[in-house]
Amino acid sequence: MYDKWNLPRRRDKIVQRRAVTAVLAAAALLLTAGCSSDDGGSPGGDGSASSSRTNGQTSPPERSGEQTPPAKGSVKVLRTVATGLKTPWGLAALPDGDLLVSSRDEATITRVDGKTGKKTELGEVPGVSPAGEGGLLGIALSPEYASDHMIYAYFTSASDNRIVRMIYDEKKPSGEQLGAPDTVLRGIPKGVIHNGGRIAFGPDKMLYAGTGESGDTGLSQDKESLGGKILRITPEGEPAPGNPFPDSPVYSYGHRNVQGLAWDSKQRLFASEFGQNTWDELNAIKPGDNYGWPEAEGRSDEGGFHNPLEQWSTDEASPSGIAYAEGSIWMAGLRGQRLWRIPLKGTEASAEPQAFFEGKYGRLRTVLPAGENRLWLVTSNTDGRVEPKDGDDRILELEVS
Repeated sequence: MYDKWNLPRRRDKIVQRRAVTAVLAAAALLLTAGCSSDDGGSPGGDGSASSSRTNGQTSPPERSGEQTPPAKGSVKVLRTVATGLKTPWGLAALPDGDLLVSSRDEATITRVDGKTGKKTELGEVPGVSPAGEGGLLGIALSPEYASDHMIYAYFTSASDNRIVRMIYDEKKPSGEQLGAPDTVLRGIPKGVIHNGGRIAFGPDKMLYAGTGESGDTGLSQDKESLGGKILRITPEGEPAPGNPFPDSPVYSYGHRNVQGLAWDSKQRLFASEFGQNTWDELNAIKPGDNYGWPEAEGRSDEGGFHNPLEQWSTDEASPSGIAYAEGSIWMAGLRGQRLWRIPLKGTEASAEPQAFFEGKYGRLRTVLPAGENRLWLVTSNTDGRVEPKDGDDRILELEVS
């Protein structure tokens, strides 16, 4: 175990790979950092997005070769892929087009046939302790899934939030296909609220995790805590090479509750974040930056904080998952019960955010790229916050522009 962060040490497995990993990861990090801006003063919102901006930071010049998407986009529901899901939270796409979905409260992972919608339970993840907003949350496939068949999962245990990985053996009977969890990272603060939970492998093949401050606001500014952060670790669970703070998994801090992570076509990282009573945020993430919570909620004139590129009143958004497609970030809203489109110009919004599906499908939890101009969208109406409708919860396939 790694003393400071209580991380597993697997020196015998990774020493030979570390030099190569360090070179690749450092190069990817330099690209990400070089393409990230602080904050830009893009136009304010209209009736679709209540926005209030300040000129606290300066925008970079437009980068040559980047196309700005149209100011207005469109969304079309192509089909309902699956229904009858219980507290779905995380979503991962298998190479053959099928989907894996995690159940927050049941602590199970289910395979959904991408064509027929047939559901097959892989098994229950042991050690999950669902309560409040905690339980089995985000899932992600290993970058080497074709050879190692590893599924990563972020979940709430009896003592903390942690990240594990498990072998998925399709040859075993339904319900018995998940291997024993191997703990990758532990010690992320847990609470009834603000557990974060989104995990995703970046273009650099490092694992990123959005965490919450578990209701203890002081953790967000404490760089020694894993709460209220975006973390970046190796697949084995160690601080990734090139991280901004020495020997630390912390990639950015000052967050309240991060539940959305996505990269654009230039490998720039974006994250969605729950506000408290005033502003929810979409942020462009720069390594080592402070995103302000609890001193700042939304944009702030105070120096030293990285302002969000867009913000919403909490009843319009309460954002969870995000995805990048067609030059825009697509953001799922829980309390807002709508899908937001935020067209981008670099790390700024190029036009007003646009809302779709207002109230039509209820709470929206997760959105995932489905290739080309398509997205997967997961509803969240069985999580105890609203009365579910017949067929809830469901996965939809969307065509977007």
